[in-house]
Amino acid sequence: MELRDIDLNLLVVFNELLHQGRVSAAARTLGMSQPAVSNALSRLRKLLGDDVFLNTSKGMVPTPLSERLAEPIAFALGTIHDTLNSKAEFDPATSARNFTVAMTDIGEISFLPALMKRLSEVAPGVTLSTVRNTAVNLREEMENARTDLAIGFLPDLQTGFFQRRLFSQRYVCLFRKGHPLAEQGITLKSFCAAEHVAIVAAGTGHGMVDESIQRAGITRKVRLQVPHFVAVGHILQTTDLIAVVPEAYAKRTLEPFDLETAVCPVKIPQIVINMLWHGRHHREPGNQWLRQTVFEEFSS
Repeated sequence: MELRDIDLNLLVVFNELLHQGRVSAAARTLGMSQPAVSNALSRLRKLLGDDVFLNTSKGMVPTPLSERLAEPIAFALGTIHDTLNSKAEFDPATSARNFTVAMTDIGEISFLPALMKRLSEVAPGVTLSTVRNTAVNLREEMENARTDLAIGFLPDLQTGFFQRRLFSQRYVCLFRKGHPLAEQGITLKSFCAAEHVAIVAAGTGHGMVDESIQRAGITRKVRLQVPHFVAVGHILQTTDLIAVVPEAYAKRTLEPFDLETAVCPVKIPQIVINMLWHGRHHREPGNQWLRQTVFEEFSS
């Protein structure tokens, strides 16, 4: 016998008849008519090839087969009922869950120090893993619940995803202290004359930097191209190169690398940093907690 051949309602009637011992009493408890309960009993007898219950002067008595089935069926129905009616909970103070968050290297620099400090205070057993949102099929990873949350400028994630704005930021010029431009200020002329390190972060919003500069009819003197932000602070610290970077990243590098910033003379649109999650996680308590934690820590 296969589960697909069994109507779960028949087992509910069976369980109630065991408790009540009479069709009339079971019908009242189940909110069914007596003929409907009798019909269910007939179907159950046919399915099991057994009388199931015998009519006696003391009511309905279970057959030996019914007595063997009674406990496992009651347990199974109770488990199903409890599962369907239970509300999932998430306790950050006791959880040992690992969350996977997609972000760029600049996201790691901007978010992880404060986020890990917060987790150590309120969720000491919770761990994080990060993945590059450009190194995986992010849509597929989030649809299949392998990635819980994404943070960044991700205009390609639309259908099936929720998002919440964290903050917007402008682009600034970044260079070492003592750079000739630090005293003169960065004009459009000095911006064009300077040598640049360009960050070519494919698949991220930072591509708009080159697009905006090109639309303005400006050709930069790009001395160095790198695919990420990891080494930019080290490079600027020891050279006269300048870089156009998001202001949040610049603030993180000023003190450690002894750098300075200036307003970029080329108009570059601000970018909006969002956190995004798939619809399947929308009501999941752990994901809700993580989203609220990120929002409280970084929204402005």
